[in-house]
Amino acid sequence: MTALTNDRPRLTEAEIAELTAWRRELHRHPEVSGEEAGTAARVVGMLGGTSPDRIVGNLGGHGVAALYDSGVPGPRVLIRCELDALPIEETGACDWRSTVPGKGHLCGHDGHMAILAGLARMLGRWRPARGSVVLLFQPAEEDGSGAARVLADPGFSDLRPDYAFALHNYPGVPFGEVCLIEGPAFCASRGMHLRLIGRTAHASQPETGLSPMAAMAELMPRLAALGRGGLASDPDFALATVTHARLGAATFGVAPGEAVLHVTLRTLRDARMAGLVEAAEALVREVAGAAGLQAEIGYRDVFVTTGNAPEAVGIAARALERLNVPVGTGPLPVRPSEDFGRFGADAALAILLLGAGETLPALHNPDYDFPDALIPRGADIFLAILEELLGSGAMAG
Repeated sequence: MTALTNDRPRLTEAEIAELTAWRRELHRHPEVSGEEAGTAARVVGMLGGTSPDRIVGNLGGHGVAALYDSGVPGPRVLIRCELDALPIEETGACDWRSTVPGKGHLCGHDGHMAILAGLARMLGRWRPARGSVVLLFQPAEEDGSGAARVLADPGFSDLRPDYAFALHNYPGVPFGEVCLIEGPAFCASRGMHLRLIGRTAHASQPETGLSPMAAMAELMPRLAALGRGGLASDPDFALATVTHARLGAATFGVAPGEAVLHVTLRTLRDARMAGLVEAAEALVREVAGAAGLQAEIGYRDVFVTTGNAPEAVGIAARALERLNVPVGTGPLPVRPSEDFGRFGADAALAILLLGAGETLPALHNPDYDFPDALIPRGADIFLAILEELLGSGAMAG
């Protein structure tokens, strides 16, 4: 285990105040998945003063990566946060509440960015003993498309890491504590988009058309019944949640000829997801076929399981021990999804839950706000991980 050194960087009180103000500015100007141009520009402006060896923009859309190289051969370590906000109206009363109607940083991605900005400040005056660090500000996490687009971007090809780490703040866990496990940590999920197509008719003569009403009504409970619910830690955990239903047009003169259903499918493991998809599609075709309807099936917001590699978990656990940070398993694995799991195809990865406090509103609640006091804690955790993996370098003179 690498010992903590006296010359390791620390965020000053002035820097913490600046990072807090920057986080609140991000909070005032939320941008949802695919629209993060202004947020990316603010990130580039912040990173410019931290002496990166290279900044790469427009990754997978609006993604930004900063490279900090020791100049000595060794592993490449990716530390990742997210740029995007949510399409939710903020109702909180903080002075820095969202200025954009219908959009808000209600998942804490603004705080995650501030944590990485703090880490960048420290890397600007310190380099590890070997290897290199990539700080990735990833776009479009909330709709599941961002990580895949970054990985497919030619600009990311020479930044691919050997290890990847991320954290997510988590209300309900005591402030500053960390939850960490090996194996699946966040569930796989995908949005199933169903369209049932019949034939419209005059509302006075519905028998001359072909309404999907009965088929839609039958499908909603039967699709939900494909899941078994329970704890996400159950290897056979599965959930099918009807999230949207539309029958025909909002009129009184037309008997409907079309229905649309959105169903979120969720499992702990990718193999279980494949089985759930197969069962759901078979059910849709069965019910639609019996009613004489056409069925169109598509998918959106596709997330794979985010599974923590034992090697990466061990590195993080040793770093947390050196910092005397309380560590447990907490609610892990959790039902929500995280597209960070896609980086695990090429890298040993680990994502940590960082306790935001037990009395905060839940993530995605309209009054949620990231606790600023987590900024230095998160940055210090990531620095300790880098020290554990890459060794303790020297402070810049």
